[in-house]
Amino acid sequence: MNIADFRKKPVMGILRGAGLEIIEPLVEMVISAGLETLEITMNTPQAPELLRKAGKVAGKRLALGAGTVLNRRELDIALDSGAGFIVSPVLVPEVVEYCVKNKIPVFPGALTPQEIYRAHETGATMVKVFPAKSFGPEYLREIKGPFDQVELLACGGVTAANLKDYFASGASAVTFGASIFRKDWLAAKDFKTVGRQVEEFIAAWKTWSKAAAG
Repeated sequence: MNIADFRKKPVMGILRGAGLEIIEPLVEMVISAGLETLEITMNTPQAPELLRKAGKVAGKRLALGAGTVLNRRELDIALDSGAGFIVSPVLVPEVVEYCVKNKIPVFPGALTPQEIYRAHETGATMVKVFPAKSFGPEYLREIKGPFDQVELLACGGVTAANLKDYFASGASAVTFGASIFRKDWLAAKDFKTVGRQVEEFIAAWKTWSKAAAG
């Protein structure tokens, strides 16, 4: 992942539970819909195979990373499978420290002010505020008061309708997951619907970005 490119289009998709049989058309669809950054969670069955296959399909068109990385073993497997960035639901110091040392973008999860500060001090590229929906955009605004230097990735409950509120409250980036990568749509191989939802999310970000730029 080129973090400068991510900051230019700070939208990350989170894919959990997809099967190998659908990864190729799904990756092609989200790329055509405008997504440039995708995380595949390590607690998905056959996650290493999914990462490798998605990487072959996407090439340089998609920044591909691994999520739900909870220990050094999972980190090693993810990196060996081609992950270019690492995401965790909590702070795992050994994971962050390795990534920082090896210049791999890393997004550990945190929620409380103490957790967010510690993740930042450990070297997080951005701190993933999770679950963001439990406290809403206003919580990020409060956090940015004392921690204005900390970049925050809002994760959980961000939609095309409310993403502008998260950015306006201080988020540096946002994610979407099961609300777009819905189990029923994936099971039905309804990639067109998934693609339309991704397009709507990206369009909402573009609208916000243009308005914020004045």
